[in-house]
Amino acid sequence: MERGWKTIIEPFKVKVVEPLAFTTRDERERALRQAGWNLFQIPADKVLIDLLTDSGTSAMSADQWSGMMRGDESYAGARSFFRLEKAVRDLTGLRHVFPMHQGRAAERILFKATGGAGKVFLSNSHFDTTRANVEASGAEAIDLPVPEALAFGTPAPFKGDVDLRALEAKIRELGAAKVAMIILTVTNNSLGGQPVSLGNIRAAREISKHYKIPLFLDIARFAENSWFVKLREAGHATRTPAEIAKEMFSYCDGCWMSAKKDAFVNMGGFLALNDDALAKDCRDEMILGEGFPTYGGLAGRDLEALAIGLGEALDEHYLEYRIRSIAYLGDGLRKAGVPIVEPPGGHAIYIDARAMLPHIPADGYPAQALACELYLTAGVRGVEIGSLMFGKRGADGKPAPAKMELVRLAMPRRVYTQSHVDFLIEVLTDVAARAKTIRPLRLLEAPARLGHFTARLEPEPAA
Repeated sequence: MERGWKTIIEPFKVKVVEPLAFTTRDERERALRQAGWNLFQIPADKVLIDLLTDSGTSAMSADQWSGMMRGDESYAGARSFFRLEKAVRDLTGLRHVFPMHQGRAAERILFKATGGAGKVFLSNSHFDTTRANVEASGAEAIDLPVPEALAFGTPAPFKGDVDLRALEAKIRELGAAKVAMIILTVTNNSLGGQPVSLGNIRAAREISKHYKIPLFLDIARFAENSWFVKLREAGHATRTPAEIAKEMFSYCDGCWMSAKKDAFVNMGGFLALNDDALAKDCRDEMILGEGFPTYGGLAGRDLEALAIGLGEALDEHYLEYRIRSIAYLGDGLRKAGVPIVEPPGGHAIYIDARAMLPHIPADGYPAQALACELYLTAGVRGVEIGSLMFGKRGADGKPAPAKMELVRLAMPRRVYTQSHVDFLIEVLTDVAARAKTIRPLRLLEAPARLGHFTARLEPEPAA
């Protein structure tokens, strides 16, 4: 397609449709009360536009669906595994490839083998399941984002970078022997879906080599990250996303992927690494809890779809459309005065609820309150990334708020069209105009780990 057109069209055509779920406000109020003001507990048939996550919610291609028909369901040594293994090796250059049912399975297995009491994992930012699996091993997860990452309203090209000075200082403070792993999440999901530069990955690799600490990448959104590098980092404009991705992988000792993001599949992921001894430990644990190493909790058809999706994710027409569509939503919200993390990320828009709802303190869960209001208004489901998801309790037992109070609107891949996005802008504009009327929430109950999935809350009484 010729370049230079103002309008970036979807690089696909619709072949199968699924009806949306229209509800009344009374129905949504009832559903929200029954769910304990927790959007994870809302039935999907009560949601009009579902932006809870971009994980496993994408539309697969005709090639992926046809590939599923040739899935080899053999228990051991299935042809479909070897196709996936080749696709991952060709992409990453890593030798040991273990299919997993999703990314958190890879995290659990990898951190069990490398973590434990007294160990520390250092990252640009651990997402919720990553942090939980680190802590479940007995280790500690420490985030070291660059300072500009927390300046939500100020644009910067690579706010997903790890703070290299802080990283080296923390290693020296703790002692290299205590640091189990350096993790870079690309893109950085916790802090706005922001990309990580190749230069930052390369420099982190030099630090990891110097201190003999493994460097692993969480690559759920590696293709989007590669596109941002092409657009924003000097010296890469003429390179393909695949070339950029391969250089990115050349700096790591291993990676894991929830393929439910950039590879479009509804279920699946993998762990890939080079270290033989670590691979053996992971394989043994995998057999115990996930399945034989050539299927890892997946059907053969899932392996086929995943292998195909890894290639489709790097298509330049798709990536241009994907990033521009998120930017389009950001433009609309910015014009409406809705405070967002700047610049817009690759897979989602993040609304700064702390800035939008200054009247609600952190212990009133402003991001969760805003997310619930979006649902009540129009059946739009987003997700809170704030004190409900990442808050902790101090030594005195009092709640310690998170550094951010964000509402993430994660866009499923190849699912919604421009009219859906225009509708979202209209809804957010309406909510922003009456932001002062949104009431705080109070927490009734939540488990200690990953509590945001099953927590129950209620609105504070009106004054």
